Amino acid sequence: MKRNIILLFSLLTVSLSAMAQPRISSNKETHHFGQIEWKRPVTVEYTITNTGNKPLVLTNVTTSCACSVADWTKEPIAPGQKGTVRATFDAKALGRFNKSVGIYSNAHPSLVYLDFDGEVVQEVKDYTKTHPYAIGKILVDRNELDFPDVHRGETPTMTIRVVNQSDRPYEPVLMHLPPYLTMKANPGTLLKGQKGTIELTLDTKQLIDLGLTQTSVYLARFAGDKVSEENEIPVSTVLLPDFSGMTERDKVTAPAIQLSQSKIDLSPLLAKKNKASHDIVITNVGKSPLQISKLQVFNPAVGVSLKKSTLKPGESTRLRVTIYKNTLGKKKRHLRILMITNDPMRPKVEIDVKANVAQAGKARAAK
Repeated sequence: MKRNIILLFSLLTVSLSAMAQPRISSNKETHHFGQIEWKRPVTVEYTITNTGNKPLVLTNVTTSCACSVADWTKEPIAPGQKGTVRATFDAKALGRFNKSVGIYSNAHPSLVYLDFDGEVVQEVKDYTKTHPYAIGKILVDRNELDFPDVHRGETPTMTIRVVNQSDRPYEPVLMHLPPYLTMKANPGTLLKGQKGTIELTLDTKQLIDLGLTQTSVYLARFAGDKVSEENEIPVSTVLLPDFSGMTERDKVTAPAIQLSQSKIDLSPLLAKKNKASHDIVITNVGKSPLQISKLQVFNPAVGVSLKKSTLKPGESTRLRVTIYKNTLGKKKRHLRILMITNDPMRPKVEIDVKANVAQAGKARAAK
């Protein structure tokens, strides 16, 4: 009997260990560059999410040839949080290419592969892959800008790649820049068919508060252009608290946030009513008080209500999420909720909210 109990305990221990582990997930398995210009290096970025319940560590990243250079997030990625893997291809040889990036981690399996492909040409004629967004006669490679997980004092940059398809010389200009953003265009003037870049730099010292800061800048389509929805480029920034001064002892006794859910789908409820709500339970599983200092939404259609912002160890509270269908609008946006906490492992907590009005309408019609 005693032997059976010991065996049962051993099996439970192995089972629990198997359940508590990091899991690696990427936003895409293959990136298609399309046509790229000869001897003009290009970079692909993969967003890596830890979908497990233990910190994910990316130990190494390799590429399938010596012509690619890789970079990746070196710090542990907390459960539910994101990191990045970047690969730069030098484009020194003409013709089609198909390359892979190998990511080693403490997840299972310990090695996963992500791919990228395209064609190196003397002159790019097809911009559908490289510059998929049209703002008037100007093509750009992105229509939203996101500076995630920045800290006070940092000056990160983002680049917008631009192609002039108008019949006149064009000067790339971003209008309505806030004090914390500066831009530099290279070259300053683009002739018809010419490519260029706009480099946007964030000065985090100019940000007022922690958490999410949102604004919009506007890409001028021609000299004397005005701002409108057609040339709007949303910009979001998330400023995180600094835990660099924490000791190992502080980390052991730190608070730890746990959510009953980090993804919810309110589409079925919106099929029946104009407003839908769902409750998420937040628990402090750490050893000191948990403070939720910021609770923010990215879309006016999302409403949130938090019962308590400070939780003692072992204490729980309720976060109510409400979606207002009439405010969603037709333009697709990423619906999410952001929390800033004093949990050093999860200072930023995001909740993804799915509210597909089209799907809700189909469900109602089917009935």
